[in-house]
Amino acid sequence: MDRDVIAEQLQQDIPAGWFDAVEVTCDREEILVIGTLRPVADEPDEQCIARFREETRERRMQIARRAEGRFERTVSWGARCGPTTALFTTVSTPAMTRLRLPERRVLDTLIDAGIARSRSDALAWCVRLVGANEKEWLAELREAFAAVERARAKGPKGNLPT
Repeated sequence: MDRDVIAEQLQQDIPAGWFDAVEVTCDREEILVIGTLRPVADEPDEQCIARFREETRERRMQIARRAEGRFERTVSWGARCGPTTALFTTVSTPAMTRLRLPERRVLDTLIDAGIARSRSDALAWCVRLVGANEKEWLAELREAFAAVERARAKGPKGNLPT
């Protein structure tokens, strides 16, 4: 299901006044909803987020359960207040891969240098590094993919000839 459709349906379920803005990100396993909170005078951003988390827990879980049934993905929550962002409970999905010796040596070097605890941790570090340093390129790839999906949606419908 399209991210925009998921975001639109979730925003209809979120009570008015909870957030100034809502960001919905999703993949095959998870939908992450991050809401922007209005800062409260004389309250640290972290405390504002913690208060929101506690006060809305039950209602967020109701919304999540309904959405999980509808979208067949786990719904996770987070909040942003000022420059602070906190994710509440999110999915950590294993990703299996086959690596040849040169790639394993890269991961093992990160472990030996104390940057990572395990090959899994080292691989996650590499993915975060690419994500942080190649945002524009990744955004371009995602837009190109979205354009392909839009073109496919406009294509012929029905059964293919046999």
